[in-house]
Amino acid sequence: MRSPHENASHRTLRVFAGTPQEPMSGFGSRRWTDWSCTVGVSVTNRSALLSAVHVVRDLMREVDLAASRFRTGSELTRVNWLAGVPVPVSRTLTELVGTALDAAAETDGAVDPTVGLDLMAAGYDRDIRLVGDGAAAAPWPRRRADWSEVWLDRERGLLRVPRGLALDLGATAKAWTADRAVARVAQRFDTAALVEIGGDLAVAGAPEGGWRVHVAEREGELGQDIGVHAGGVATSTTTVRAWQRDGQPMHHLIDPRTGKPSRGPWRTVTVAEESALAANTASTAALVLGDAAEPWLINRGAPARLVHRDGTVVHLGDWPVEGIEAA
Repeated sequence: MRSPHENASHRTLRVFAGTPQEPMSGFGSRRWTDWSCTVGVSVTNRSALLSAVHVVRDLMREVDLAASRFRTGSELTRVNWLAGVPVPVSRTLTELVGTALDAAAETDGAVDPTVGLDLMAAGYDRDIRLVGDGAAAAPWPRRRADWSEVWLDRERGLLRVPRGLALDLGATAKAWTADRAVARVAQRFDTAALVEIGGDLAVAGAPEGGWRVHVAEREGELGQDIGVHAGGVATSTTTVRAWQRDGQPMHHLIDPRTGKPSRGPWRTVTVAEESALAANTASTAALVLGDAAEPWLINRGAPARLVHRDGTVVHLGDWPVEGIEAA
């Protein structure tokens, strides 16, 4: 995956694209860095905080071992190296790949997990912390992404990636993990919970008034405060995981139609949906769709906040009315 990488206060919970920063009075919250991004956990039952953190860490470790594109011993790395051959995979990787293929079908291929070699050609061939500016390495032989050619037997746990393609699950794996982790925490410890992993936020239950979330393009920047009562919120942006290659600006959101970083009019999209996975699928697709993003999101009925390349902010659908743009 795309490197699939304390706190109590009396003030309102502040969440950068979902990351807990200032937990509510009486609640427990903790933040740390993993998968080269900020991870946050908040619970209404403070006594459950430490256990909740362990649940999230354990699941992230499980997903990393299954689906990291940068871990030489991961299942995904093995599957990509054995392109063209059916490979037995774990239940975790089966679910992650199935989720990615479902997202591809739902978005007519705008969110395509077979862009792994395109990401490598763009220079994203290692953890984002290690990606530097410079000339692109010679790409592996590759062809146009096509998720429909991936063969997955979900019952038997068998996966085959077509020759000339490679999987990258970064567009869906973080959100899937946030959804799964928050559900486990809420069920095991009888608490309302919020889990955020790198801009993908999922909640299970909420305090009165909802979780207070600050939506912004970058941590510490001005944005909008909203209330989240259920489901998930995801922010996808071209402004953070970015670098230069051969003198050209690059970022991690690949347009499957061109095999290159998307070049649409929007630089950031935030979507509220029934889950973090649904929200991330929509926000990623919107950036790839470019000019078609607005009608696509309106037709989907997904509340969204879009930031144009010139900084103009556009709200679509029933974007949380209690949200107030920060000055």
